[in-house]
Amino acid sequence: MSDLSANKDNVEAPDDAPTPSPWLSVRKWGGRLSDWFAIQTTAVKLLVIAVAILIPVTATYSLVVWQRQAAVAEQVKAMAGQSGADALWTLDEKLPVVFGTGSVLGFLEANAVERITVIYKPLMWNVSERIILIESQGKQYAYYPSDMETKIFADKAVHAAWGSKMVFIPRAELTASSMQMLERLDERFAGARPQSEKDGWKAGVSGALSAALTIGLLGFLAFHLKGQFKSLRFIEPNQVHGSIEDLVGMDDIKSEVRQIKDQYERRAAYAEYGINKPFNVMFSGPAGTGKTKLASYLAKELGLPILFHSAANLETGYVAGGSNTLARILSIAKRRKRCIVFLDEAQDLFMKRGGHRKFDDDTQNSLLAILDGVRTKNDAEIIWIVASNFNSESMPMDEAMLRRFQMKVDFRLPNKEERLAIIQHYLSQRSDKVADSMDLRHFVEITEGRSPADLETIVNQAGISAVQAGELIDAETLMRAAERVMVGNVNTNTTKERERDRRIIAIHEWGHFLVDFELERKRAGSDWEKLQSEMKTIKISLKANPRNNALGFVFHKQGSNLLKTKADIEHDVRVLLGGMANEELFFGEEGTTNGAHNDITRVTKLLHHAVAEMGMYRKTRLNFGALNDGNNRTVDEETRTIMEMQSERLYGETKATLARLKPLTEHLAGKLMDAGEMSLKEALHEIRAFEAACFTFDAKVGLNGAPNAQATPDAAA
Repeated sequence: MSDLSANKDNVEAPDDAPTPSPWLSVRKWGGRLSDWFAIQTTAVKLLVIAVAILIPVTATYSLVVWQRQAAVAEQVKAMAGQSGADALWTLDEKLPVVFGTGSVLGFLEANAVERITVIYKPLMWNVSERIILIESQGKQYAYYPSDMETKIFADKAVHAAWGSKMVFIPRAELTASSMQMLERLDERFAGARPQSEKDGWKAGVSGALSAALTIGLLGFLAFHLKGQFKSLRFIEPNQVHGSIEDLVGMDDIKSEVRQIKDQYERRAAYAEYGINKPFNVMFSGPAGTGKTKLASYLAKELGLPILFHSAANLETGYVAGGSNTLARILSIAKRRKRCIVFLDEAQDLFMKRGGHRKFDDDTQNSLLAILDGVRTKNDAEIIWIVASNFNSESMPMDEAMLRRFQMKVDFRLPNKEERLAIIQHYLSQRSDKVADSMDLRHFVEITEGRSPADLETIVNQAGISAVQAGELIDAETLMRAAERVMVGNVNTNTTKERERDRRIIAIHEWGHFLVDFELERKRAGSDWEKLQSEMKTIKISLKANPRNNALGFVFHKQGSNLLKTKADIEHDVRVLLGGMANEELFFGEEGTTNGAHNDITRVTKLLHHAVAEMGMYRKTRLNFGALNDGNNRTVDEETRTIMEMQSERLYGETKATLARLKPLTEHLAGKLMDAGEMSLKEALHEIRAFEAACFTFDAKVGLNGAPNAQATPDAAA
């Protein structure tokens, strides 16, 4: 039972697992991507497809434009290669500049040419801008050739007579006056730029867009796949560490799991007996009893992948939000065909439908349809395990949902022997750091009603404390860890300098203790060892507890009685009223505090349960509480009257008991204020010492009928 804790950390790969090959990794991520795509909405699918298409389109466009621009750049380089040895990197500023008419080649063929000046400027790494000035008949004719003209111009310059008259001047090397003239040419040719120059920025933008879309899509998929890995992930059987045989205790629950395994593996044999319903399994029980871990072990036993999902994440607050999530889970499960789907924390799905929130009913109806007995062959291969902390005694269960489950496994809290085995199991994992011959009997007693997960937390906390103190884990370390986990992190600073509050708290806490002490003392007779073992109190403290805003607390173990008699309920009420009754005895009715707020609330609930639901103190045994719908609780006048009468009676009896013990309370309160906290053993020691002193005093003054008598051995401290 020790490993039966609601923890998914057991589903991790063993340390000696072989390293997966790249191909298997590709297949794994490909399958995960396929699963993710299958559960998305149509809008998301279309968006992803559109982005995936845009990436190669924009990249191809950029590549084509850049290739065309590179060709133009090569043509400019070819033109530059035709400059002769006499080429001068200067511009003749004395000649007037006029705009040429027609084409560059036409002008060159029709006129005598003295010099051809090409002024160029690099635009990008493979694109250039150029202006051609042709010197002829005492003038310079300016041309801005197109891409096509540039190509023809470069080809003809190789063999033409005017090819040797070409001069290339970088624009950056022009003089200031030449730059002014060139700026006027730029303005004139602003509308005649070649297409390669116009497309340059488009290629850059298209390339940047392609890169941005690629990075965005990869980031989007990575984010969603990461989310899928957490919320909608399948754990393979070989990733589950451990097995069902490693569990300690709870053999009845393990036998139920083996029955599920047998039914699944021998479906044909069971079908011959008419057992052919889908495999819907319900795990129910207190938190921390191992529902999640046992489901993972079942998956390993059957060799099936298992998907973990919390039913609390089904609700989005919108109509059909939970239904859509269930549909996605079903889609991804169908792709695996044979698998286990584990829905945890599903108590809300078992409540009766027809509530105020429509989306709750939608989710329940969707789950009912999924778990229905009419399924396809592929659907029948899916095992649905729905786990919850649902308490059918306090909450009505939806009958339609209940009928959907072929098997029901009820988890429970471990008994005394199982708790001992669990604690020993966790201690054995760190045996070299545990003290020898440790007596665990008392620790097992005080952890009654605790789940295996709680026990694991306590042992881990004990290990943390032992590391910090540099010592081994012993019984005292375990007790401190149990107090830290079960009570909380307490402190003395809150009430350290508030003497009045500390006295009120001490009187209040001793009121609870002494009422319980009186009853347990009658049951134990004169056996103080039995009294110490039977009392639920472990420690009384004046330390503040931030967990419940209490200025003091009584650390006690839970009772072992699952069934409460009328006398047990009345005793519980007296113990709860003991705090306020003691305050009234010491400080008067005006001196009672609001520290008893929680006690009064619990008293009210106990008496309402006894009177309204169990019919106690009535002539007839009727449960009037069952007539109230949901949380709309109303108390009828008769029930209220009976509750008030019984509360006053029990409060009076409690005050009478504590009035007799007022001197003892005064003594114990002083001791508690001095020590800050007292264990049960210390409290009983003080009580015995006080009674022995009183007996001796009475004997000396002759009040007990035996002058000068000695204290009895039983009364000795």
